[in-house]
Amino acid sequence: MRYSQDHKAQTHQRIIKEASARFRRDGIGATGLQPLMKALGLTHGGFYSHFKSKDELVEKALQAAGEQCDAICAELFAQEHPLEAFIDTYLSEWHQTSPDQGCPLPTMSSELGLRGQPSPTSDVVLNSRLEQVQGTLEGEDAADRSIFIMSALVGALLLSRSVENPEMAQRILDVTREFLKQPWD
Repeated sequence: MRYSQDHKAQTHQRIIKEASARFRRDGIGATGLQPLMKALGLTHGGFYSHFKSKDELVEKALQAAGEQCDAICAELFAQEHPLEAFIDTYLSEWHQTSPDQGCPLPTMSSELGLRGQPSPTSDVVLNSRLEQVQGTLEGEDAADRSIFIMSALVGALLLSRSVENPEMAQRILDVTREFLKQPWD
């Protein structure tokens, strides 16, 4: 039985959406194609009618995660105090406990970097956040401060997710949030 082009496009998007969540939650290397396709009620062989390789799916999933992040950040940076809203959301309990829905930089991009497979999509995601953060800052060093802020946010989130002690995890988020929200001299 042949499916319509619309059905194929919808299935393609379902695969990307599921992969994006699983890659951020479980890791790219730990996410097998067979379990991914089975979770969607699809066959492993059907994967190749949508993608040439897992690497192609990884890039598409990273793009989807970036677009999801863009939508959240558009709302945050439209608020009265955008930088504070962004910092609070990035270092929130929701973001710490929901890697499958959050920023792909501490998950997918980090894993790709460790594998020696940097992605141009990571550059796009990071540059989008840097521009938004920099737009809230004043001074000649605003671009450098935006890099510092993003580095601190990604690092704090990554560390808070990796420690066993929940009090330490919360302290990492709280201390980083407090320091980043202090006025710059």
